[in-house]
Amino acid sequence: MALSGTLRNSIDLINTGSADLTSPTETVIDSANWPVWTVTDGTGANQMDIIWHDQRTLAATTSENLDLAGSLTDTYGTTLTFVKVKFIYVGAATANGGLIQVGGAASNAFVNWVANSSDIIQVRAGGAFILYTPDATGYAVTAGTDDILKINNTDSAEATYDIVIGGTSA
Repeated sequence: MALSGTLRNSIDLINTGSADLTSPTETVIDSANWPVWTVTDGTGANQMDIIWHDQRTLAATTSENLDLAGSLTDTYGTTLTFVKVKFIYVGAATANGGLIQVGGAASNAFVNWVANSSDIIQVRAGGAFILYTPDATGYAVTAGTDDILKINNTDSAEATYDIVIGGTSA
């Protein structure tokens, strides 16, 4: 198996309005100036060699702990052990007005991407959270002490979310 591809942001916002003598327009963000990350197979800078993705459903007001070091399996049935995480995407497909929370595991929390173990990213229904780093360092995962990514459904109804985690095995 070999992992390769491209990650890019595609955000274009145009702000238009009207004034006494003009109809001003401004480009707020021009995606042509955003970085494109070309990924090749490996464990160095601009490289990943493992990826895990899934669409998951959580019952009302429940959570799950994703063990990044030895419990997730990829499409081919291979058990993955992340040593470094370089990419996380969480999309709250349906949260019925509630939140999907990312982070904040009670023990063995994966924390190298946030300031401390109690930090949580809140993703509202229809929203997404994306984190990536192209450097060789990535966000270290340590089996048994720093490897649990908690996903929490705060809604009073079932919620579905999409998740993709990419990184390296060494």
